[in-house]
Amino acid sequence: MIESQDKVVLLVIAATALFSYKGFNDYSFFEKYKFQITRIQNGEKFRMFTSGLLHADWMHLLFNMYALYLFGDIVVFRLGIIPFLVIYLGSLLAGSLYSLSYHKHEPYYSAIGASGAVSGIVYASILLYPEMELFLFFVPIPIKGYIFGVIYLLYSIYGMKKQLGNIGHSAHLGGAIGGFALTLVFYPRVFQENTMMVVALTIPILILLFFGKKLNV
Repeated sequence: MIESQDKVVLLVIAATALFSYKGFNDYSFFEKYKFQITRIQNGEKFRMFTSGLLHADWMHLLFNMYALYLFGDIVVFRLGIIPFLVIYLGSLLAGSLYSLSYHKHEPYYSAIGASGAVSGIVYASILLYPEMELFLFFVPIPIKGYIFGVIYLLYSIYGMKKQLGNIGHSAHLGGAIGGFALTLVFYPRVFQENTMMVVALTIPILILLFFGKKLNV
């Protein structure tokens, strides 16, 4: 059982690595499949998925795949292979859709990476195991999973508004929301098991969805 669970996560990692490697060495391939606002608006919807298989460089790829390796098995073990794949792909799509909506008036905006999908898997893991302890870079003190989730959401909102760094904060945020929602669909018992944690993670999402365009952070 555990071996089959490991294999599906490794298969996603392998497919992403091969696709990204092709993109590293083939500029036309990279340009054809990356997330690009104008191209998607003109009908190339496949880019909302294929962009999640491309990465800027080896470090970008390794960072995302390492996170998927750490958290992917948690979701597979608790929910199963099919829910894991649905959450991964659903979060990737949610990240792309949110980016498309947020940047729709920026015709040259483009993005790549599996960060939206991985964010969804991380959020699913937090919902399933809210008491897990995570370590942030340069912070030697462990942080509870649900606290990290709230911090992550708030930072993504701030980074998206301020356009911090060369990071697709909107995809991260959309992916996290997708993972959050889909996990509740597959495992609604989390409402009874960790009601306060669900509420704590829902509040910033609702604020963003209803008042996002009015926020001046």
